[in-house]
Amino acid sequence: MDRRHFVAGSAAAAATLGLRPAFAQDAYPSHAITFINPFPPGGAADVVGRPLVAMLEPILKQPCVIETKAGAAGQVGGQVAATAKPDGYTLLIHIVSISGFAEVDKLFGRQPKFTRADFIPIARLTSGPMVLLVNDQTPYKTVKELVDDAKKNPDKLIFSSSGLYGALHLPTALFMKAAGIQMKHLPTNGGGPALTAILGNNSQVLVSSIAAASGQIKAGKLRALGCFSPTRAASLPNVPTLKELGYNVEFSLWVGVFAPKGTPAPVLKTLGDAIKQAANADQFKTAINNIGDEVAYLDQAGFAKFWDEDAKRVEAAVQAIGRVQG
Repeated sequence: MDRRHFVAGSAAAAATLGLRPAFAQDAYPSHAITFINPFPPGGAADVVGRPLVAMLEPILKQPCVIETKAGAAGQVGGQVAATAKPDGYTLLIHIVSISGFAEVDKLFGRQPKFTRADFIPIARLTSGPMVLLVNDQTPYKTVKELVDDAKKNPDKLIFSSSGLYGALHLPTALFMKAAGIQMKHLPTNGGGPALTAILGNNSQVLVSSIAAASGQIKAGKLRALGCFSPTRAASLPNVPTLKELGYNVEFSLWVGVFAPKGTPAPVLKTLGDAIKQAANADQFKTAINNIGDEVAYLDQAGFAKFWDEDAKRVEAAVQAIGRVQG
């Protein structure tokens, strides 16, 4: 073989070898996928996200990890995800409150840190009613007893939440408005800390997802007085809805998976198919039922339509509450 043939052959071989890593990189997923949880451990996004990623690993054949980026009632993690590279390796698990942040920023004359347009909804996983809770150190057995005492003693009772205008603050504020009562607000940085506050009697009232509070309800540490659902929750059949009791308030807490805008369609399809398989698996359904929540899977198209409609309700709730400092 003369030198020219050797050089040409070597160049061709190098070019062929050079293509292999490019093709390997294009195959999605080729390495670990991070799911950002924008709340401290113990909240709805966390307790739903963990069984999800456990189901996804064998389906996607890559590690799927939860990374907690808590703060500002879910805004910190949301902003991290919104600015992440849109390659399918950084995703966001968020809840109903994601729909109201931009409206809150506008209410206070601030530039929104991110908007709904910064995300592509991939799938809704669960949707469950919120529940009005008191701890076992309070005497209240009914909503009426709570309301009557709150009316006699404004600002005596303290309610904890996941943060200003968060998913736990919004329904509590709507309930107070409907009931004509005023309680002091103890904002924390997530559903887990809000739950810890009521268990330690630093607060006496909490509106929570059933999923996050089910263990403490079963243990008798918390009493469920009323549900924010249109009908009674299957996991709490003896707890009346607020509408039954004459309060025109309804609010649900859903958990969904989002990708940053610009994520390629083929990647979204791979993720969507995998999440659908995981959400429909018996193991996932059992895990969700065990925490008192309900699987309410919606695919990308269904979730996008739902999110548009639900966001209007959340934005209206923010506007109805107005500027609240604490």
